[in-house]
Amino acid sequence: MSHKKSVSRREFIRWLGMAGAGAALTACGKEVLATPLVTTSTQTSLPVASAQVPTQAVIPGGNAYLAVARGESPAELTRRAVEALGGMQRFVKSGNDVIIKPNICTDYHTFEYAATTNPEVVAELVRECLAAGARRVRVMDAPFGGSAESAYRKSGIADAVTAAGGQMEVMNSAKYAKTPIPQGLDIKEWWVYQDILNADVLINVPIAKQHGSAGLTLGCKNLMGTLQNRDMIHQNLHQRIADIASLVRPELVVVDAYRILLRNGPTGGDLNDVKLTKTVIASHDIVAADAYACTLFGKTADDIGYIRSAASMGIGTKDLASIKIEELAV
Repeated sequence: MSHKKSVSRREFIRWLGMAGAGAALTACGKEVLATPLVTTSTQTSLPVASAQVPTQAVIPGGNAYLAVARGESPAELTRRAVEALGGMQRFVKSGNDVIIKPNICTDYHTFEYAATTNPEVVAELVRECLAAGARRVRVMDAPFGGSAESAYRKSGIADAVTAAGGQMEVMNSAKYAKTPIPQGLDIKEWWVYQDILNADVLINVPIAKQHGSAGLTLGCKNLMGTLQNRDMIHQNLHQRIADIASLVRPELVVVDAYRILLRNGPTGGDLNDVKLTKTVIASHDIVAADAYACTLFGKTADDIGYIRSAASMGIGTKDLASIKIEELAV
């Protein structure tokens, strides 16, 4: 794919990380979890340097930079949105190992309460990846309410993914390792799930919802599910989310906004807080996808601190007027 980042991400860690980073990754792979080393920087803006990892891609064949599909079927909206970007074959090649990271928040409620990614959206992505030639497609998250197994079942995602030919995987504590974050402004390393970093293709599939601390949970915020010791991320939350987004770089972001949670996020629990917007947003650019999703809540990217920070760090663009957006009525 023209904007392939998974290999460059690994190479970036190897040659730009702290001294001995490679050894640390190997040595820490099976360590008992410890408190991550947090290095706080007084830096307020990212310096211009050749080390900065670009996320912007040359869009092939005049395809959309960002696609927005609206209609009745979550699966069809997902298919059409990805198709407008150039199709799944733009992101997934034959033999690729793919991980799909939805938001499986808790085992308290089914997806209708808009705290959990719609299973039809996830299942369609599994089908599209397999059709593009993926060797395997794993779906995983680390719920903070209930066990992974029970949350997977309650969400409806487990059954949908299995029927589509994918694999549900419980995240293994032995697979987290202390990982350098070379671009981080507030945190310089964290315990990150290594399979997420090493997959050929990572697809990030958040549900769009209100969040009491972050304002909104969208693509960047959904990356917190790739970490251990997440409670500590809430110290200087917005910058730390952006720092994580500088390391964990999805090839594709698909925002499930079929139902959005307007209040009492992230867990919800009242159907009166749910708005049916029947929308799916897709882009290779996590910042652009998040910026567009903000508009569904009557907000802009500048209203959400982690989106502002991620844009200022060069992770993506929040300037929607500068990109090609294709809006589809399905």
